[in-house]
Amino acid sequence: MKTTLKTLVAAVAITSSLNIASAADYTMRLAHQLPGSHHVAQAIEAFADEVESESDGRIEVEVFGGAQLYEPTEFHAAVARGHIEAASIVNLLWGGTIPEMQVFNIPYLMTSSHQLEQFPASEAAEMLNNKMASKGVKNLAWLLDANNAVFTSSDNPLIAPEDFQGIKIRGLSRVFDAGLIAMGASPATMPGSEVYQGLQTGVIDAAVTSADAVYSRRYFEVQDYAVASNLITVYQNIIVNPQWWSTLPEDLQSLVESAASNAAGVLLPKTDEIDPAGIAKLKENNMQVTLLSDDQVEALSTAMQPAVEEAFIESTDDGEKLIELIKQL
Repeated sequence: MKTTLKTLVAAVAITSSLNIASAADYTMRLAHQLPGSHHVAQAIEAFADEVESESDGRIEVEVFGGAQLYEPTEFHAAVARGHIEAASIVNLLWGGTIPEMQVFNIPYLMTSSHQLEQFPASEAAEMLNNKMASKGVKNLAWLLDANNAVFTSSDNPLIAPEDFQGIKIRGLSRVFDAGLIAMGASPATMPGSEVYQGLQTGVIDAAVTSADAVYSRRYFEVQDYAVASNLITVYQNIIVNPQWWSTLPEDLQSLVESAASNAAGVLLPKTDEIDPAGIAKLKENNMQVTLLSDDQVEALSTAMQPAVEEAFIESTDDGEKLIELIKQL
């Protein structure tokens, strides 16, 4: 029933947008899963405003947030098949389609502000852009969602590898979870919408997500401790349908690419500091927050990274090459 309702909503929204946008030469319907308050959602709105303004209204960008049109797992197919022109898709969802996109789940491989600034124009990014193209979509931007992670828990803070022994924790992906297993934890697969209840009822003991998500999802109501570090990187990719893209004149293509680049630039961190605003919100809500020291980061990296790298390389064709390219940043 849920899927049927989503499909009906999508059909109505798309039909309405076609009628409204008749004055524009081109229409870009862009779907994403984020709430309007999310920093990436705000960057997407800024992108849409810039495209419309700089094109003098020749391109109308209609943003459908909060998974209004399709479920996040349907974004890729919807864009590739031309059902909508664009979507912003989190890299965590590419795992089964493009296993190499899981490279960002390797702990402490690519999280520094310098690496993040260099990455979009790198050979590593080009390799991944080409892999997206082979799956029927064009990537316009690498929008940084997060380059930090927070381990939340109730009984004790999860600081050292031995603290994870026997802990039931909501994992992120099969590749990342190899690192949790290496420390003795038991990762569980669970939709984000069910994590709060899982923590509340004790189905799981802990979770890993960004500081912003800990706050927005109110984990602080059911978890006492937060341990933060620049653990992994999460991107959102603005993807477009190649056939639609080819209909745009070159000047409009350049304009859209410039707006996408500007949106990505706004999201880049200025320092390697761990989300000060997000951490402050957790402290304000009575969570005991630990920011890992360099030695503590090294201990977690030593415990997790080899297992995750092995799982990543086993699941990919170009995993080793991609890791080496990223290490050169």
